[in-house]
Amino acid sequence: MTSEQIRDPETDALLTPKNSAVVIIDYQPVQVNSIDSMDRQLLVNNIVGLARIARTYQVPIVHSTVNVKTGLNKPPIPQLRKVLDDLPTYDRTSINAWEDTEFVDAVKSTGRKKLVMAALWTEACLTFPTLDALREGYEVYPVVDAVGGTSVAAHETALRRVEQAGARLITWVQLLCELQRDWARKETAEEFMSLFIDTGGTAGLQFAYDRD
Repeated sequence: MTSEQIRDPETDALLTPKNSAVVIIDYQPVQVNSIDSMDRQLLVNNIVGLARIARTYQVPIVHSTVNVKTGLNKPPIPQLRKVLDDLPTYDRTSINAWEDTEFVDAVKSTGRKKLVMAALWTEACLTFPTLDALREGYEVYPVVDAVGGTSVAAHETALRRVEQAGARLITWVQLLCELQRDWARKETAEEFMSLFIDTGGTAGLQFAYDRD
C-alpha cells in the first residue's frame, strides 16, 4: 500500500492546492432568495462548504459582490461572511465580474490558471466571467451544485453554454476529493472528514456514523 510520489502540485493536470484558485461571486440575500433551480438551504450549505474547502487547503480565494457600496444590494449572506470575512471583497457595479478591473486584477494576481468558480445566478454572473476567462486561456471549473439560476431551465441552459465553450463542470465533493487525493496526507485528512459531515449528503451521514 505505497502511494506514488506526490506529483508536482503546480503542473499536475488535476486540481491541486498549488495550481488553482476559487472564485466566489454574489452570494447575497437577493440573489440567494431568487434561486429556483435547487433547494436554497442546500445551496447555502454547498457554497459555505466550498469556501471551507478553499480555506482548509489554502487555495487562494477571490470574493466579489455587486452593488453593496452603491447601497442597492446587501452584503453576502452571514453564513458565508463567517468563513470569508477576513478576506478582501471586490465590489462591482457590473453584472459580468470580468468587466471589473479590480476583480480581474485580483484573479490574475493569484498566478493560478485553473479557476474553480461559483456565482449567482448561473445564467449571468457565472456564465459571463466564465466565458471571458476561457477566452483568456484559463481553465474554468464551475461548481454545479453550489450555483443556481432563476429557473431550472435557466440554470441548465447556462451550464450547457459554458460547457460547450470549454468549461469543466465539477461538484464540491469532486473538488474536495481531488484536492485531498490521498488519505495519507494527514495534515488535511481530519478536516476532509469534517467537511463531508458538516456539509451533508449521504457520504457525510456515513462518515459521521463511522466516526462515532
